[in-house]
Amino acid sequence: MAWNYLKKSTGSDRPAGTMSSEQVSAIVSEIIDGVRREGDAAVRRYSGKLDKWSPASFKLSPQEIADIMAKVPKQTIADIEQVQSNVRRFAEAQMASLKDFELEVEPGVFLGQRNNPIRSVGAYVPGGRYPLLASAHMTVLTAKVAGVPKVIGCTPPIGGKIPNATVAALHLAGADEIHILGGVQAVAAMAIGTESIAKVDFIAGPGNAFVAEAKRRFFGEIGIDLFAGPTEVLIVADETADPFTIATDLLSQAEHGPDSPAVLITTSTEVASETLRLCSELLKTLSTATIAGAAWRDFGEIVVAADMDEAYRIADEYAYEHVQIFTRCPRDALDRMTNYGALFLGEKTCVSYGDKCIGTNHVLPTRGAARYTGGLWVGKYLRTVTYQEVRNAGESGRLGRLCGRAARAELFEGHARSGDLRAQKYLGDVINWISQAQKSK
Repeated sequence: MAWNYLKKSTGSDRPAGTMSSEQVSAIVSEIIDGVRREGDAAVRRYSGKLDKWSPASFKLSPQEIADIMAKVPKQTIADIEQVQSNVRRFAEAQMASLKDFELEVEPGVFLGQRNNPIRSVGAYVPGGRYPLLASAHMTVLTAKVAGVPKVIGCTPPIGGKIPNATVAALHLAGADEIHILGGVQAVAAMAIGTESIAKVDFIAGPGNAFVAEAKRRFFGEIGIDLFAGPTEVLIVADETADPFTIATDLLSQAEHGPDSPAVLITTSTEVASETLRLCSELLKTLSTATIAGAAWRDFGEIVVAADMDEAYRIADEYAYEHVQIFTRCPRDALDRMTNYGALFLGEKTCVSYGDKCIGTNHVLPTRGAARYTGGLWVGKYLRTVTYQEVRNAGESGRLGRLCGRAARAELFEGHARSGDLRAQKYLGDVINWISQAQKSK
């Protein structure tokens, strides 16, 4: 599709100065293989090498957690508690929408559904460039609302120090264990299990390219939340939108990383031109301009659409993680769009609210995955299972007759015989293979 670009991305999937996917894959393979062979010894070696971190124990004791909590400013604790209250409220509403049920589909034939929580979850909370406290809320707290009995939290040291506020967030969210451990070695330890870290059944949480590749490698051996890529933001705007707000919000997401795409789709050439100008101006005073500026330069785009119909069609083609709607009637997007991780409707709403405090989950699909999946929610931590019970003999016999015919149409003789047996037992059907087998006893 030939769209009208005022600004088009010039970047590649591999920003300058970063490793190739092959290099990332090789490093991840080395670390995973080491942890499989050596367990804790390999975890400690790679933590020391990559994070300069090798304490007597990666796991924090209750006393250590209490000491760390005492160092966190009271206002930070209060803010964490408020944000977690918001996240909990929304997660509990999601949980309430999921119902166990049982149907009697025929007399004495019962079919049911249960939503069973995963037994153990590993929550990875990144450090690196930023201490992402909010990821503790999104991963640990949501798992606990879903009823997960054991949640292990891993977060890396930052600059050789324990990230106190992140530990506070993990603790207040309900983590059963907290380990100061990061990177591939943390993911591998949780996915494989070592002498000191129990194997989990599922890992959730964002991370860099190495963490993402490690999660991809373990998918199938354990469950994962999403295949995550760089943070994405897309804004759909008409002529009523404020270019200053648009520029501010685009750059707010671009600061996540130098490869974070930020896109404006607008029906107004004036809004498009002014947004482009203001992005350059705002970068002059933004403390994270080195990162946000690189992302906007290489991965920023502005598309001018003919009308709102085209704007929404283009936005659905992008299928981005975060989509903001700055139009006269923002709620129209609920009916006009389907491909997005999360919608943010109107100028009073912003992606940063979703990232940090409003209560919806910020672990969302990227790289077009919004075409086939949503983000992290309580349902990701549940296994929806079914059960069946036939109490009525006559209904069992009639199902047996149906099963016999249906299975033989597919050439499954063994399946058919299971049905035949019930038809013979409960309806008195004469079945040749049964009578022959009974005679041979």
